[in-house]
Amino acid sequence: MRPVSSRRRFLKQSGLALTVLAFPVPFTKSSIITTMNTTQSFDVIIIGGSYSGLAAAMALGRALKQVLVIDSGQPCNAPTPYSHNFLTQDGNTPKGIAAIGKQQVALYPNVEFFNGIATKGTKTKRGFEIETATGEKFVASKIIFATGIKDIMPPIEGFEDCWGISVLHCPYCHGYEVRNTTTGILGNGDYAYELAKMIANWTSNLTIYSNGKATLTTEQLAKLQKHTIKVVEKEITKLDHNAGQLKTIVFKDETTVPITVLYSPRPFVQHCTIPESLGCEMTEDGYIKVNGVQETSVEGVYACGDNTTRMRTVANAVAMGTTAGMTASKKLISEQF
Repeated sequence: MRPVSSRRRFLKQSGLALTVLAFPVPFTKSSIITTMNTTQSFDVIIIGGSYSGLAAAMALGRALKQVLVIDSGQPCNAPTPYSHNFLTQDGNTPKGIAAIGKQQVALYPNVEFFNGIATKGTKTKRGFEIETATGEKFVASKIIFATGIKDIMPPIEGFEDCWGISVLHCPYCHGYEVRNTTTGILGNGDYAYELAKMIANWTSNLTIYSNGKATLTTEQLAKLQKHTIKVVEKEITKLDHNAGQLKTIVFKDETTVPITVLYSPRPFVQHCTIPESLGCEMTEDGYIKVNGVQETSVEGVYACGDNTTRMRTVANAVAMGTTAGMTASKKLISEQF
C-alpha cells in the first residue's frame, strides 16, 4: 500500500498542475478582433460568450472550424456572488468560471472573439450576415445564439439591488446556502403555491407574499396552513437591504417584517431579437424553440442556454452549448465532404 504522505504529495502536485492548466497564458492580440475594414467570413458565428457560447466555441474549435464569438461581456447572472451545482466549480464565482472557460477556449487558434453587441442578422445565399452596434459585419455558414434572457424587475424599491444575491429564482442554485432561514415567496395563485411546495423542502419558516389580494384556492390555503406556510396580502413598497442582503420587507401601510431570502422567478424577454427576426419559432413561454440537438426551426441556426429553457443552471448551459457546437460542426463536415 502506498504511504498516505506520498499519496497526499501526489494529489497536491496534481492539483498544482491542474491549476496551471486551468489558468493558461493571457489572450494574444490576434485572438481578439477590434476593428474590421472588410467583411470577414467564418464557418460559425456564436452570439453570446458566456457558459453556453463558450462551450459551443470549444466544441467547434476542436472540430477545426473557424469560429467567431461575439459577446457584450454582460451576462445576466453578473450580480450572483457564487455559482453552485456545477461539478468541479461548486462555490466559484460566475465571473471566475466564465474567465477560466474563455482562457481555455482562446487557446484554440481558430476561435476569435469580438467585444460588442450583435444588432442585426440577415439570411444570405451562403449563410448569414451579422451586423454589430458599431457597424462591423461578419458572415458565416451557421449561427449559434447563446444570448440568454433579460429578467423583468417589478417596481419595488431595492428589488433589483438584491436580485441574484438574496432575491433568488431557483432553490437548486442557492437553496442550500439559505436553508432553514426566514424565507419568502413573492408570487400569487397556482404559481406561488407550486413554488411553496418546493421551497418548503429547504425551510420550515416560509411565507407567501402575494403583494395584494391572494388568488389561492380554498384547498391550496388549507394545504399551506397544514404546513404552517403563511400568506400575507399586503402590498410591498420596498425591500430594505444591506449591499443586496435582505433585512426587511416594507409594506404600503409602513409595517415591516424581517426577511433573509425571497424567491421570485421573473417574467422575461429575449436578450436578443435577431433569432425571431430570422424566423425562428418561439415557444408559448417565449423561449427559442429547439429540438434535442439545439437546432431551431430555421436551417443553419442553433440556440442554446437560457434563451431556450427554464432550466437555468451553469451545468445545463454548458451541456447545451457543447451539443450545439457538435451539431453545427457535424452539419458543416457533412456539407463539406
